[in-house]
Amino acid sequence: MFANEGESFVEVFVAIADTLQTGHDVIDTMDVLVRGCTMFTAAIAAGILLADSSDVLHVAASSSERASDVEEEQLGAHEGPCLDAYRSGATIEVPSIADARGTWPAFSDIAEARGYRAVHSVPIRFGSQRLGALNLFLAEPGGLSGRDAELAEAMALYAANSVEQHRKFHSHIALRDQMKVMLEDRVLIEQAKGALAQRYGVPMDEAFGLLRAEARRMHASLRDTAAKIVVRPLGDGQQKMIS
Repeated sequence: MFANEGESFVEVFVAIADTLQTGHDVIDTMDVLVRGCTMFTAAIAAGILLADSSDVLHVAASSSERASDVEEEQLGAHEGPCLDAYRSGATIEVPSIADARGTWPAFSDIAEARGYRAVHSVPIRFGSQRLGALNLFLAEPGGLSGRDAELAEAMALYAANSVEQHRKFHSHIALRDQMKVMLEDRVLIEQAKGALAQRYGVPMDEAFGLLRAEARRMHASLRDTAAKIVVRPLGDGQQKMIS
């Protein structure tokens, strides 16, 4: 995972490749991907939705609490560009969220309320198999540049490879059970974020930075680090670290 916000493009993909090694969870890779999107494109936030065996989408990663709110609203309202990208298998470009209100009213309302003005949604596919979708949110209307759009496609491809590799490695476990474990891991991570936010009096996004930093220090997955924090929060002598 990232050591700081100043890494080069190559270092980011090295970090992504590292998460594909045994011992890291899908959530770790998705987290690196969404943060990479915000570091190297015009997007100010990003999120990833992944489908379970019943074709139901779930939030797998988000770069911020605001992005998570928007993703959850899409799922609750059963509408939004990320869902359409997943269903159609095609990239959905929305240069103006305000102009898309007639298509996705609930999504448009919360996206604009959270400060987003444009969105770029890329399907996550492995061959012909639909796995999910990647959302990139922009602060200004206009959409992504050609270069940024290509990078988003690359991030979606890495996401697909990560999911497929994880499924093959755990092929002895039913897909629905794999997704159940991933969702339970996300709940655990949210609990750890809440514990850190309360302990240090910081926002949830900053608490997530603390969690990432501790995972990096321990060379552990986000899930394993979160489990330790929920059971035994960082001690008073632990240096506060922000990624």
